[in-house]
Amino acid sequence: MSTLFTPVKVGPHALSHRVVLAPLTRMRAEDGGVPGPLMAEYYAQRTSTGALLIGEATMVAPNGSGYHGAPGLHDDSQIAGWQLVTDAVHAKGGKIFLQLYHAGRQSNEVLQPGRNQPVGPSAIPHGGVAHTRAGWVDNTPNRALEIEEIADLVESFRRAAERGLEAGFDGVELHSANGYLLDQFLQDGSNKRTDKYGGSFENRARFLLEATRAVISVWGSDRVAVRLGPSGSFGDMSDSDPHGLFTYVATELDKLNLAYLHLIEPRVKGASEDETRDPNPVASQLIRKVYSGTIIAAGGFKGETAEAIIEAGDADLIAFGRDFIANPDLPERLRRKLPLNPYDRETFFGWTDVGYIDYPFHEERAAA
Repeated sequence: MSTLFTPVKVGPHALSHRVVLAPLTRMRAEDGGVPGPLMAEYYAQRTSTGALLIGEATMVAPNGSGYHGAPGLHDDSQIAGWQLVTDAVHAKGGKIFLQLYHAGRQSNEVLQPGRNQPVGPSAIPHGGVAHTRAGWVDNTPNRALEIEEIADLVESFRRAAERGLEAGFDGVELHSANGYLLDQFLQDGSNKRTDKYGGSFENRARFLLEATRAVISVWGSDRVAVRLGPSGSFGDMSDSDPHGLFTYVATELDKLNLAYLHLIEPRVKGASEDETRDPNPVASQLIRKVYSGTIIAAGGFKGETAEAIIEAGDADLIAFGRDFIANPDLPERLRRKLPLNPYDRETFFGWTDVGYIDYPFHEERAAA
């Protein structure tokens, strides 16, 4: 039997296979960051019995947006919309975690309340783009957070976690990758602070660990997860010692008995983004040495490379992104080694059902 289709537990949840829907920003929330029936249908399509889905990056604070059309859980008015999603997933026998995030400096003033500056650990020049009603635009230069504001943001993560519990999720994941706020605090290319949140590994990891513990206070540790991107450079991210930093962070997270640690694997340097990756990527091999819990690996996997990394013992489950966008029945296609629908990059982000809920299942394509 394929290693992808053996049972596994994630926290208290028993899963029938190891194919996970990666958290994917799709920008289909309704006004006010509220999920609607379109989003519920999208997640329901990608649910199979005993499967794990990770919901897309969801704002924990009004100033946490980097994308027009992204959902939130910073207000009670957003709970009912997410309940539509969790009910749809549970009706098909699946489990769903929600990814909580704050975009930090990866934003534009038009996405901010009162057109204020985005916030980050330090006010230093950086690149990157945000998505607005007018399309992709350059990020607005950010200001540095005051130390008392960090405590408020920790509380924002806790309150969003409470709303996620009320909305019926099975767990939550803190997004500390892709150049967003928690990641910005971790890496010294973006964090130049000289207070207790800057400098040493311990100080730079403080915000993430405080936010994680705050969410654990709501959910319990075995239904809380963290996502890291040790080799990510999106948004001008960098660190002078990534191996040291991320092994430190993983070691500290290992003490918390999390549901899982979610790692974004580096692509083969120089390879196009559509090529498969090295079946033994550096990130998971390194982190597995210091992290004893469940690991989900993500980033460009195909069926064969997914099986290889599980068999090597460097990951326990594999999150799929683009192929899951284009193939709502991806687990079944991988299990039966069926051909995959090609994905249409032009429709990844938008506000309609095109490229969202209109990809055919294998049976539909075969009957056409």
